[in-house]
Amino acid sequence: MTITVGDKLPSATLIKVTESGPDAVQTDEYFKGRKIALFSVPGAFTPTCSARHLPSFLEKIDELKAKGIDEVACTAVNDAFVMGAWAKQAGAEGKVTMLSDGNGAFARALGLDADFAKFGMGTRSQRYAMVVDDGVVKQLNVEQPGEFKVSSAEYMLERL
Repeated sequence: MTITVGDKLPSATLIKVTESGPDAVQTDEYFKGRKIALFSVPGAFTPTCSARHLPSFLEKIDELKAKGIDEVACTAVNDAFVMGAWAKQAGAEGKVTMLSDGNGAFARALGLDADFAKFGMGTRSQRYAMVVDDGVVKQLNVEQPGEFKVSSAEYMLERL
């Protein structure tokens, strides 16, 4: 079953890279008491993700925060080291929190996993963006396969 607006996020463990190494992040704690713009990409360093999706949130981060977003986070079914390298390469360090869903457990729990085997990528996350307020989904924008229309920061801002 796919998560919908009004649902509480499932409990899961994500990983972020810190200066001292990988750090486990429990979704129940991470999203508690805060309003977070969370977006997911099929893969770090992939074309649309690198050229359009992550840059849209980097460009609009101040506007999102002005509309009440406490933090912007990105998740992907990549390991934490890849997410950390992507953040560094994209200039996202200290701006967008990169959360690794290395085994895809969070994507599966959301019902937003997708089969990218035909691209040699295995099971990944669908491309989406959501606003989560105190652990509850307030806005959810899931892309159709191969598209980039409703998961951008611009689209999210228009609906805040």
